[in-house]
Amino acid sequence: MTAASAETILTNGRITTLNPMVPAATSVAIDGGRFVAVGSERDTEPYRGAGTRVIDLNGHTVVPGLNDSHIHVIRGGLNFNMELRWDGVPSLSLALAMLRDQARRTPPPQWVRVIGGWGEFQFAEKRLPTLEEINGVSPDTPVFVLHLYDRALVNGAALRVLGYTKDTPDPPGGEIRRDRAGNPTGLLIARPNAMLLYASLAKGPKLGFDDQLNSTRLFLRELNRLGLTSAIDAGGGFQNYPDDYHVIGELARRDELTLRIAYNLFTQRPGGEYDDFARWTGMTAPGEGGDTFKVNGAGEMLVFSAADFEDFPEPRPELLPTMEAQLQKVVRLLAEKRWPFRLHATYDESIGRFLDVFEGVDREVPFQGLRWFFDHAETISDKNLERVTRLGGGIAIQDRMAFQGEYFVARYGAAAARRSPPVARMLAMGIPVGAGTDATRVASYNPWVSLKWLVSGRTVGGLKLYDVRNRLDRTTALRLYTEGSAWFSGDEGLKGRIAAGRLADLAVLSADYFAVPEEEIGGIESLLTVMGGRIVHGAGEFTSLAPPLPPASPGWSPVTSFGGAWSRSERLPRAAAAARTFRHGGRHARGGCGCLAF
Repeated sequence: MTAASAETILTNGRITTLNPMVPAATSVAIDGGRFVAVGSERDTEPYRGAGTRVIDLNGHTVVPGLNDSHIHVIRGGLNFNMELRWDGVPSLSLALAMLRDQARRTPPPQWVRVIGGWGEFQFAEKRLPTLEEINGVSPDTPVFVLHLYDRALVNGAALRVLGYTKDTPDPPGGEIRRDRAGNPTGLLIARPNAMLLYASLAKGPKLGFDDQLNSTRLFLRELNRLGLTSAIDAGGGFQNYPDDYHVIGELARRDELTLRIAYNLFTQRPGGEYDDFARWTGMTAPGEGGDTFKVNGAGEMLVFSAADFEDFPEPRPELLPTMEAQLQKVVRLLAEKRWPFRLHATYDESIGRFLDVFEGVDREVPFQGLRWFFDHAETISDKNLERVTRLGGGIAIQDRMAFQGEYFVARYGAAAARRSPPVARMLAMGIPVGAGTDATRVASYNPWVSLKWLVSGRTVGGLKLYDVRNRLDRTTALRLYTEGSAWFSGDEGLKGRIAAGRLADLAVLSADYFAVPEEEIGGIESLLTVMGGRIVHGAGEFTSLAPPLPPASPGWSPVTSFGGAWSRSERLPRAAAAARTFRHGGRHARGGCGCLAF
């Protein structure tokens, strides 16, 4: 009996399947969006027909499509075309050159926005820009530079647009830094509440609907460039449901999504959280949609009183005594409605109080297999890990320590940092663990930066955080980014392995992840990304296989000149040209950064 012909066969690859039954392969056959055969060329040959497309992988390493279990992909897509990304840029001088170049091309009333994904320790100079430097490269165009969730630097033009004056009061939990005369300097600080940063950013112009469609398509393809085929959206501030979901919903309706997205609903109204979830549980349901786009559940914000901000330069925030009653009401509703939920939780002290609430609800409305999980959990204790295990929860971890490890060590010490978060201990206890980034603001969306952190135990600045006890081997780290993350959207039987019957998602890598030196893991990209058997990205020898994309809109978009996250092969010539112009023709203010003193 002859097998039916497949739509596509990929052959001559070094394929890591993560399937213990067939751990390695050289060829796969794909049909109907799923793998139908995985093994050798002999195994896939029966599926070759007259209409089968055969792609020679030329010996490249292949892994299952990567899956970010915590990323703000919907919000990121709406804004991608407006943002100048400093993710991975190796020097501050180059970053400032890019900023100057973009400021010259940005028309009023638009801003130049550098929104997260970078940190001072990635720069050769090991420092942040000064306000003098930012004003020097852009005296007239508003500039908003967000550094993690601890501060923003805005130039004089942006201060005027924001309307911040000596009479503007500091908001609760935030500081508008002032000079001796009381005038705002342009430094906005979270102490530790980041609402001042969010609210200031939200005052900037937005793209129109068509540009947001274009922006989201380009952002998804940027993630495909890095080997991502799935993501779980964690909601976010100023991301209202359903209003801010029309763009991603329209792309799903058009079948133009190149990334599988499961999304969580994030409450937006302090004091109105229960009403939000009561309304949403009547409007939709977890799983509504399909394999490409679906509702995942509630969170990561369930109630605002539970927000323990991960601003490591600042002391740990004490949660209000009203938190338990507010959280209990929402979690009980979700348990009754059988809605999976996630909760932002940085510190063990907060996690203990959250678990008190969960255990109380469980006694009255048993979770009984309800999928729930914490996000982040940098300082969770063994005691609380045991409580998570008893309640059947999971933990989604992100590489925030790769960007903030130096700050954490300065406040809490190197010993505390060695298990922040205690990933190896979580795995040893059998807790479901998925990996991600928490991009696009608090860290880069580049999954290879996160994988490098898991394997090497080092920050992007090179600081060693973990010894061998909390570092992962490369296969284990990859599992967290594939089948590990699949658990968090209830897709563990569909994603994460290259195996017959599974969704045909894979990435053909630019370098051998399993063999390159640790320091080179962060530079890996995908040469060919396949989602559901469909090619969604191609580069190098596979460029001609990729579907075309429209140019970025509007025309002044930073994406046109600088793309997204730093890629030496694609972005160095343009960025270097900007740097040469900056060094030879622009004023470069020297001296220390005035924004590090808190």
